[in-house]
Amino acid sequence: MKAAIFYGKKDIRVEETSILELRRGEVQIKVKACGVCGTDLHIYEGDEGAAECKPPNILGHEFSGVVFEVGPGVKALKQGDRVCVDPNHMCGECYYCRIGKAHFCENMIGIGTTTHGGFAEFCNVHEKQVYKIGKSLSFEEGAMSEPVACCLHGMDITGVKPGDTVMVIGGGAIGQIMLQLVKLSGASTIIMVEPVLFKREMAEKFGADITVDPLSQSVQEVLNSYAILSVDVVIECVGKKETMTDAIRYVGKGGTAMLYGLTEPACEIPLLPFDVFKREISIKASFINPYTQGRAVSLLKSGKINVKDIITTKIRLDDINNVFENLSYRSKGKVIVNP
Repeated sequence: MKAAIFYGKKDIRVEETSILELRRGEVQIKVKACGVCGTDLHIYEGDEGAAECKPPNILGHEFSGVVFEVGPGVKALKQGDRVCVDPNHMCGECYYCRIGKAHFCENMIGIGTTTHGGFAEFCNVHEKQVYKIGKSLSFEEGAMSEPVACCLHGMDITGVKPGDTVMVIGGGAIGQIMLQLVKLSGASTIIMVEPVLFKREMAEKFGADITVDPLSQSVQEVLNSYAILSVDVVIECVGKKETMTDAIRYVGKGGTAMLYGLTEPACEIPLLPFDVFKREISIKASFINPYTQGRAVSLLKSGKINVKDIITTKIRLDDINNVFENLSYRSKGKVIVNP
């Protein structure tokens, strides 16, 4: 089969490689769509993502496809099923798995990070990691179930309530998903802070009440002009030192700053404990997608969240290096690889 193999920092090669033999409980998925995630870009740049990636390895953890072959012991899936994948395979036996915090599993297998993933024509996955998407969802939408699942976990942690004022910093794919989840949660005022015009326009389409260009406008002055006295929740979706700092700066008294974006491992931000004390703010983070993949598929099937318009680019597997080497791709929306 053809696959994009990661050999080390800034070294991904599209090559022919062997298809692994199915083990008990596994299915072989013919990959139809695989999203390029910020984690993939971090790994390409030599940084650690959600899990350590040891090359050579096939990246790609946001994918969907068709069950091509069924291994021994598989009961719930059959050849031809249209499916998506939860890439985080927990052991179920370690301390964290046994206390209901499986996303901190000490023996986690990360499909597309610690083991071969979806930037390939085929991928073998354990049955329990696979979710049927039916006929109503496109494969591209199915691939987006993983980022939606991750965002759902983040939203659960923020505790956004009906009537809240919520600021989302960063209008990339994750920021646009978060914005829609915030709207579904009943927030009364949604603010998108994003320097790129078409992303601000997309945010307005998805329900942002206020959009701000932080390069040409003062965020605080805009808040003042709309008589917004306090922001209940700020969700940072960029993963930069400056925007992390802004999230803490703009959250109101008693509010929550969700530092969702993935930074470089050594990134540090200034924090004044006395300021945290005076404002009684909560600083939260969100790690992967525990127990939310099924909810994400259900939400996508319902049509209550739009991921079609977030997908701005579709490329062939042969052209995948363009995404990693050309920085312009990173300023767009979601890129989907169609093997």
